[in-house]
This record gives sequence, C-alpha cells and structure tokens, in this order.
Amino acid sequence: MTAGKSILVIGYGEMGHAMEYLLGARHRLTYWDIRPVDGQAAVALEAAAASADFVVYCVPVTPLGELAARVLPAVSPDSVSLSVAKGLDARGRPAAQIFAEVYGTARRYGVLYGPMIAEEIRAGRPAFAQVGVSQVDSYAEIAGLFSGSGLALEYSADVAGISWASVLKNVYAMLFGAADELRLGDNVRGFLTVAALNEMQAIVAGMGGQAATAQQLAGLGDLVTTATSTGSHHRELGRRLAHGDCGRLAGEGIHTLAMVRKFSLIEVENYPLFGLVQTLVEVPGDVRRQILDGLDNLYQPQ
Repeated sequence: MTAGKSILVIGYGEMGHAMEYLLGARHRLTYWDIRPVDGQAAVALEAAAASADFVVYCVPVTPLGELAARVLPAVSPDSVSLSVAKGLDARGRPAAQIFAEVYGTARRYGVLYGPMIAEEIRAGRPAFAQVGVSQVDSYAEIAGLFSGSGLALEYSADVAGISWASVLKNVYAMLFGAADELRLGDNVRGFLTVAALNEMQAIVAGMGGQAATAQQLAGLGDLVTTATSTGSHHRELGRRLAHGDCGRLAGEGIHTLAMVRKFSLIEVENYPLFGLVQTLVEVPGDVRRQILDGLDNLYQPQ
C-alpha cells in the first residue's frame, strides 16, 4: 500500500464501508461514527479532522450541518470535505447548501451524486458519480483520490442542479416501486420515466440549477438505478405503499416530502407526479386507483 492521502470517513454505515472498499488499499483511512467502530480504535473527531487531507461525510444529510460546524475550526484550509448525502436536512437544505452556509469560503467542499449503490461497490462492480465543488481546482484532487478505485467521476459545474436532482430521484423512485408491486406493467414504467424526468428538469431549473442536469448521472442515471434495483430502499418504500403501508416509513425521500410541504419549497400543484407521491404517502386509500387516476389526469394528449 502506498502512503496515499489521509482520509477521515465520518459515518461507518453502508457508504462508509463502500469508501473503505474504494479507498482503503491506496490511502490512510480513519473512521469516526457516533457508535464505536468494530475493529477500529476510538478517535476524537476534531483531532482526526485536523490531520485529514479529505473529510468524507457518509452520513444522512440531517446531521451534516452539526458535524460540519463541529469540525470546521479543526479542519485544514487545504483539505477537501465531501458529502454523498442525497436529501434535505431539517431546514430544507441539501448538502451543498449546508456546506456553503457552514464552511462559507473558508474551506473547500464537494458533493458526489450518481448511480453508486454501496452493496455493488463493495462487490467490486463499477459505480458512477458527478462531482460538484466549491472551487474548480478541487475536482482534480478528488479525481486523483478516486483514481483506479472503480468509482468513475465526472465534473459538473451545476452544483445546485446535481444537488436537487439527487434529492428528487428518491421521491419519484417510490412511485416506480409502487407501480411495479401493483404490476401495472412495463408501459407504465416507461411513461413514468419520461414524466418524472420532465418534472425533475422543471424543478431543478426552478431551484437554480440547469434543466439538462436532470438528464445526467445525478438525475436520470440515479433515478433508473434507484427505481429498479432490488436492493433499493426507496423502491422498497414504494412497494410498501402499494399495500397501503404508509405508517412509519423512513428515508430521504419521505423526509424530502415533509420538508417540501413544511417550507413550501416547491409549488407541488405544478408537478402532478410529485404530488401523486405525496398523496400516496399522506392519504391512505386505494393505491392502485390513486395511481391510475393520477396517470389519467397527467396524460391528456392534445
């Protein structure tokens, strides 16, 4: 193993383990989690951050702001912080916005979004991500970090766009899971793909991104992956919704729906497919009829 870079991985869940697989052979990794990490010596978060070339946050977006604020005084200005979280925090902010507000221009940061299921990474299968950064020169360092790892990276100048595309795909993926569980057919799946992409493009543009970004890896690429993978958590949530199980559902897509409603982030009435998912989650009923009626209302050929 070469000396490589010093990396602090915050969060040792599925993505933390995936980072271990991707980077462990070439770099020096230290792990910090809210719970003790089996087989790893306990480390002080701030001290580990101070000596890290990269801080990789493999935690949900909800605690990201608190953790970033905690390490900010310690982390080196020369380091780069990365997040893979695809959701909104309790204030309705995606990861890039949290970094921008907590770090400002004092520290460099980036976000990685795309088809990168942790289980497939750990099985040695290829994965793909778009990278948005606060400073353009950071991308070369991030690309070097993952060079030869099996995670193929693509630069995106549209940080807002990839952030919102990654948030939205979890919402729409639940509808695919419900439709598949109800055996509505391949034709419906094809229609949902086009309709969901159209809405994602419009919402991404409305949130300050570029509409075309929704067609790329962080949007359509990850939507297809999340909507069809048998190991996808959000596809499974959709399957549960198909059986009327809308209680105790948890996931970034569920939280996104709640934050969109709480902060009126999106004019949902303008996006009927998004609104349909919100209805399935919030209004118990005949799910098959809700979906079919929703599709009938959505598709009104001229």
